[in-house]
Amino acid sequence: MSSVSYSLGIPTDYYPVTPNDSTDNVKANSSDELIGFYIQGAGDIVVTTKGGDRTISVPDNYTLIVGNAARVKSTGTTATGIFALIV
Repeated sequence: MSSVSYSLGIPTDYYPVTPNDSTDNVKANSSDELIGFYIQGAGDIVVTTKGGDRTISVPDNYTLIVGNAARVKSTGTTATGIFALIV
């Protein structure tokens, strides 16, 4: 049997994210390390990463693993109930 390795760890906290086009919004403070998002309602989520803006379509109750994200943008984001997962 193989085991799953979590290089960034298991989330230790989470908090709601309000999408915003102009302000970084995925960290409550500078010591937070984002490892992804939990999304309650299906739709698109637009995330700003080091590589630029990425649009990802997600189903209901989805955990999206993404590192190096700085922002969830309001323009183009239709998913609801977005929570940042941090370690």
